[in-house]
Amino acid sequence: MAAPDLLAPATGLVPDVARIAVLRANALGDFIFVLPALDALRAAYPGAEIVLLGAPWHAELWADRPGPVDRVQVVPPAPGIRAAGPGEPESSMVDFLAAAREQHFDLALQLHGGGANSNPLVAALGARVTAGLRAEDAPPLDRWLRYVYYQPEVIRYLEAAALVGAPATTITPTLAVTEADRAEARTVLGEPARPRVALHPGATDTRRRWPADRFARVARMLHADGYEVLVTGTPAEQDVVDEVVAAAGVPVRPQVGTLSLGGLAGCYAGCELLISNDTGPLHLAGAVGTATVGIFWVGNLITTATGLRGRHRPITSWTVHCPACGVDCTPGIYPHRPGDGDCPHRDSFVTDVPVVEVLEAARELLFR
Repeated sequence: MAAPDLLAPATGLVPDVARIAVLRANALGDFIFVLPALDALRAAYPGAEIVLLGAPWHAELWADRPGPVDRVQVVPPAPGIRAAGPGEPESSMVDFLAAAREQHFDLALQLHGGGANSNPLVAALGARVTAGLRAEDAPPLDRWLRYVYYQPEVIRYLEAAALVGAPATTITPTLAVTEADRAEARTVLGEPARPRVALHPGATDTRRRWPADRFARVARMLHADGYEVLVTGTPAEQDVVDEVVAAAGVPVRPQVGTLSLGGLAGCYAGCELLISNDTGPLHLAGAVGTATVGIFWVGNLITTATGLRGRHRPITSWTVHCPACGVDCTPGIYPHRPGDGDCPHRDSFVTDVPVVEVLEAARELLFR
């Protein structure tokens, strides 16, 4: 007897679906992980309009970009949904929900998280059928799947899409790179004089940051190998980019705030490799087809690293206790473990990753 397809639909298609709402309003890497589920929905409901309920940056990124999303509707900032961006005008959740109900969604999917805050929002959209994830503290939807922390994110959302009869078509997140993306990258960076690699030494969560001096050593060695080295970062990561540039001791090109998100996609698409902490740009680079070396804390390796090794090399740190206080910082899924919430420190958990291992992985991908 053939083995069952574990990513096959959990139930049949919902009939007469014209419009689908998908809530996914968090950060860049989080959005990349949900792309295969969006592809599955598009294949299962080819005639339906898929509306992403997201943040302003989703609307900017998705403008004139081919893919499974037809349009983005910005969700107002709310606890557990998303934080307001700098200078973002106030908006009313009451008005948002009233406008959403007027669109008569047939399906509404919660692909946002455990559901404590997001399931009530999805239920309030007024869709005929709601589906998605549910942690223990979350109310149920019409069709739901138990949220378990240690599960690969891509698979988690594919299983949620299967709740409405949408089988997986791929497990690989893919984001189309437009000519506008490439043109912006060319305008900012110029044409490369030699092959390019990029380093991304930042991460919003400082526990995921490999030390800047290690990135600088890698930059030196790759420069000696004949590569042009870019160092990318957000404005909030200016200090760590400056540290890498200063410590590298060779010409590298910092890129902080010079590119839009689309331009960054174009930039990475033109690179041979990105070496990065586990953060949004690492997953963006993978989605546009660039080889990656990612530096992961072991817990995040389980949830966010790709299982495909053709073009990707995840490097693992096995640290689980806080370097400052010794608290076990794995999520508190067992009663005897205090969990992440009991430790206030944000010291790096990935300092044990050696430079030689990162460089070996990079050269393996570059010289194959």
